[in-house]
Amino acid sequence: MAGFKINRVASDIKIALADLLREVKDPRISKLLSIVKLDVSGDMSYATVYVSAIEGSEKTKESVKALKGASGYLRRELGSKLKLRKVPELRFVADDSIQISANISKIVSGFEKNEENKDE
Repeated sequence: MAGFKINRVASDIKIALADLLREVKDPRISKLLSIVKLDVSGDMSYATVYVSAIEGSEKTKESVKALKGASGYLRRELGSKLKLRKVPELRFVADDSIQISANISKIVSGFEKNEENKDE
């Protein structure tokens, strides 16, 4: 039963945090930043947020530095939106999965173009 609650709280935090990231006015935070994954610890004291930006890994790392500075503000806003007794401490981690998937997509489309040229 406790696992269900943690998963529900994690999904609620992910949705609310995505809304909050759009409202943050720090120019270092990418507007194309997305939350890839969110892990909440068993006692709900920590939440690890994996974020990725479409612009690349450098912009993602710059955004993570800015988010670490804004973590107190984001935590307070999460507490007011979600009405949790204990709002987890936010830890932000840069994740390059969006950039990696874009590179894989380019490679696959390149193979498809080569196959079309061979057929002709």
